[in-house]
Amino acid sequence: MSGRALPLLFLNLGGEMLYILDQRLRAQSIPGEKARKDEWTDVDRKRVMNDIITTMFNKKFMEELFKPQELYSKKALRTVYDRLAHASIMRLNQASMDKLYDLMTMAFKYQVLLCPRPKDILLVTFNHLDAIKDFIRDSPGILNQVDETFRQLIEVYGCLSAGEFQLIRQTLLLFFQDMHIRVSIFLKDKVQNSNGRFVLPISGPVPWGTEVPGLIRMYNRNGDEVKRTEFTTDGNYIPPQREGSFDLYGDRVLKLGTNMYSVSRPVETHMSGSSKNLASHAKENVAPNPIAKEELNFLARLLGGLDIKKPGGSETGFRLNLFTTDEEEEYAQAVFRLGFVIKCHVDSPGD
Repeated sequence: MSGRALPLLFLNLGGEMLYILDQRLRAQSIPGEKARKDEWTDVDRKRVMNDIITTMFNKKFMEELFKPQELYSKKALRTVYDRLAHASIMRLNQASMDKLYDLMTMAFKYQVLLCPRPKDILLVTFNHLDAIKDFIRDSPGILNQVDETFRQLIEVYGCLSAGEFQLIRQTLLLFFQDMHIRVSIFLKDKVQNSNGRFVLPISGPVPWGTEVPGLIRMYNRNGDEVKRTEFTTDGNYIPPQREGSFDLYGDRVLKLGTNMYSVSRPVETHMSGSSKNLASHAKENVAPNPIAKEELNFLARLLGGLDIKKPGGSETGFRLNLFTTDEEEEYAQAVFRLGFVIKCHVDSPGD
């Protein structure tokens, strides 16, 4: 397990969360002069994004995050994003928060799996931060917070070896290995199977610094090449265009980690499996976990110093729905309640 995986996990999942929230806020925004008191406007959207990004890149929190440490448990990490998502006037119910977290985790899992080489996880992170900077381009104070995190990433990860990046990648994949939630974008693009597992390509650019497969070289004991043999491959491989920039500014080349919601398209998660899966899902998100108590207490102290916005006075919190229709949201809530009931029954079989 790598002690350097946590910042990359947190920042990339946070970037995906911001992509989703921005897309849904835009979809539900009403022109300011037409909006009722309880409806979103573009001003509200910008305010929500600014508040969440300010909280996410809090200097004290970043300092703690970049200390070498093991990954948080899934429950503890989910607690962090619950707090982040409500660091503004926006409010999400349980079903929408579940859906948000599912989309975040599956998107980043796909990106980690498809990275041409382990070091490219850093380029994926830079793509997320570049997009976040675009969200707050009119707020120089928040931009400075994000740029400071950029510099920390370059300083900490710029000198790591290929082996260290491989360990980081393995640590991230271990975190994601039991997550197989189906997402409509991936299903429609045929990069995910109906069982929730991803389809990895066998064609396209090879990793930077490597050659297109199809040639075997043989050497003698002196290191001189003595023979070449060519072979055919099942994939259509091509040389890489160029290496992406690992600087504060530059062309990342790699598209993984860019905003896949920038083009208007419906994004849904699909629940599948038996009642056992429902109970497991409910248990993770609802039932207290004594083993994680100390970890959660630490996170509570750490996050306690962050500026979590609460509606005050005449101001009311705005509700954001991550479902296309109210019927879909009601169904998701019903499934969640069913999972909780099953979980309670399993825990108390003698009742």
